[in-house]
Amino acid sequence: MLTDLYVAIDVVAALFLVVLILLHSGRGGGLSDMFGTGAQLGTGSTVAEKNLDRITITIALVFMLANITLALRFN
Repeated sequence: MLTDLYVAIDVVAALFLVVLILLHSGRGGGLSDMFGTGAQLGTGSTVAEKNLDRITITIALVFMLANITLALRFN
């Protein structure tokens, strides 16, 4: 039963990662251009891009921990 929970967390985190990674800017503007705030004044990213980075890292850590937990449970 607990294994099913970890599998569900793993699948949901994987789907969120796909969506979040596709929202990141590649060679274009990504999320910034999508909402019309593509003009950046000088340095770095917009606040939306920084928050997207933080959310992506958090979901990636959840995905990683779920995978490690599943690997240890089946070992």
